[in-house]
Amino acid sequence: MTIHTKRANWLWGGITVAGIIGALYFGWQLQSLQALNQKIQNGTLIKEKEYPYLQRFTAAYDQGKHADYKHAVQTYAQLLEVSPPEAELSHIHFNIGNNLFLSGLVRTVNEDGSFQDEARYAFTQAKIAYEQSLRLQPADKAAKFNLSLLHSVMARGMQAGAKDQSHMELSNLPIGLP
Repeated sequence: MTIHTKRANWLWGGITVAGIIGALYFGWQLQSLQALNQKIQNGTLIKEKEYPYLQRFTAAYDQGKHADYKHAVQTYAQLLEVSPPEAELSHIHFNIGNNLFLSGLVRTVNEDGSFQDEARYAFTQAKIAYEQSLRLQPADKAAKFNLSLLHSVMARGMQAGAKDQSHMELSNLPIGLP
């Protein structure tokens, strides 16, 4: 064997070992991501600190799932502040809209059938969130459907509620009486 052949064998051996190590590392990463995806699909909270975005996203989703709409909206809004991946912006706005919509639906109605101010505000904010989601992803069918559903709900009960008149009207009293 010549020196040239020995060097070639060492080189190919090194490349083979590096390839095996790389394949093992890639396999480990793939297995970790599959486990993470399984947690997300099961609705499990992500607690791994390596994934701060997913931690907050799953926490917000869990809050909304347990009817804590106010905190869910706040947590989703925090996600907007940490520069999420571009593809996720639409989903975040969509989820904010969903939680605001549900928040408005659980508000009580006034005696005349109109929504309380809190519900009206939640619906208005939900509309803005859905529209922002559609600006980012115009073909999103779920956002289009929810926005049209919101419009139908808003059309029925968005008139201003009657104001409470706690004072008497004195228009029928003559002027000048003591």
